[in-house]
Amino acid sequence: MKLFAGLVLILIISGFAELPAQEADYYFIFLNSNPDKKELSQEETDSIQSAHLDNISRLAQEGKLLVAGPFEGGGGVFILNTGEYNEAEEWILSDPAVRAGRFRIEIIPWKPVAAKPCLASADANMVKYSFVRYVPHLTKFNIQQSPLLFREHDTYMDRVRSAHDVITYGVFVPHDGSVLIVKGEPDKELIMKDPTVQEGMLYPDFRTVWLAEGSFCQ
Repeated sequence: MKLFAGLVLILIISGFAELPAQEADYYFIFLNSNPDKKELSQEETDSIQSAHLDNISRLAQEGKLLVAGPFEGGGGVFILNTGEYNEAEEWILSDPAVRAGRFRIEIIPWKPVAAKPCLASADANMVKYSFVRYVPHLTKFNIQQSPLLFREHDTYMDRVRSAHDVITYGVFVPHDGSVLIVKGEPDKELIMKDPTVQEGMLYPDFRTVWLAEGSFCQ
């Protein structure tokens, strides 16, 4: 599988005083397709892609990159083995495809709740998983309800997780949504009944991702 292609760094941080602060264990990187990327020749594209893959291998060998995989339809994800933003930014900017503007990048602190990221073996098979990103949508009209609704969401996620074969689940901190990765098709009806989703405070973005088998462990 070919991986990724941008350079707009977005750190999503919007904590609330009513909620307890959490420390990030890792940084979750979204490599979003960049519709405004420069047109390149096939030779230039292939060269950048090759350098991109070489850099992934180097970061993994150095223990900096634990998980990497593409989304169907373009873009992909990294999970970096650091809880420090400056390190995460430095490591992601070492990617030739990122420096060439092939992606729009989000760098988000992440804390696993179920199954932490592990470095898979170099010869592991790439496996297709269902990926759900809970994207927060906070406004001046709903922010007062956020502490209660986020607690309800945390409780409801126990029900969602028990209904799926979960690969991992983790939250963006402080309180900026979460990611659920499961085997098979997600129960979209169950997910959409989440009280926080019903109130429009979280939006579930359903994707398909390819990850190396063994990318997450207990």
